[in-house]
Amino acid sequence: MNVIIDSKNTDENATLLLVDDDEDFLNALAPAMRKRGFLVTLANSAEAAFELAKNEAPEFAVVDLKMSGNSGLVLVRQLASLDAGTKIVVLTGYASIATAVEAIKLGAIHYLAKPVDADEIVAAFDKQSGDADVELSRNPLSVNRLEWEHIQRVLTENDGNISATARSLNMHRRTLQRKLSKKPDFNPPIN
Repeated sequence: MNVIIDSKNTDENATLLLVDDDEDFLNALAPAMRKRGFLVTLANSAEAAFELAKNEAPEFAVVDLKMSGNSGLVLVRQLASLDAGTKIVVLTGYASIATAVEAIKLGAIHYLAKPVDADEIVAAFDKQSGDADVELSRNPLSVNRLEWEHIQRVLTENDGNISATARSLNMHRRTLQRKLSKKPDFNPPIN
């Protein structure tokens, strides 16, 4: 369990907990967030992050969704239960509608798909409400994307249990694991 606490900042800076099992991503994002005035604490698992937060709840948190051990959704719920005022942004390389909805229901204020930069994260922290003027997609979801969304919804309903999800979908467990390991196809732009 690697936990790194940055002691270079002053006590007046807002506390930020960055949680991701990708060490390279953490090492790139941490200095960028420090430059933006945050006192940064890093954790490479949901379990390590929760232990840190129990000692002192952060004002802000950036949580990766998919990590070894507990998922980011579990951590979002735990952080929100410690301090409802913690502003939590969930990041993922495997975005789905089901997980975005669950993250918000559990206490996250925003959900961003990777790749993402520090400015996008700071902007997400500052969002106070939704944007009714956001551009709506004119393209329907691809069949592959619809399948991915359905699998993610059923997986969420089964609390992340692969075997139960495979049974619910009437699918072999290995087939489901193979589908989950692939990133869904996004719709190509229509000219």
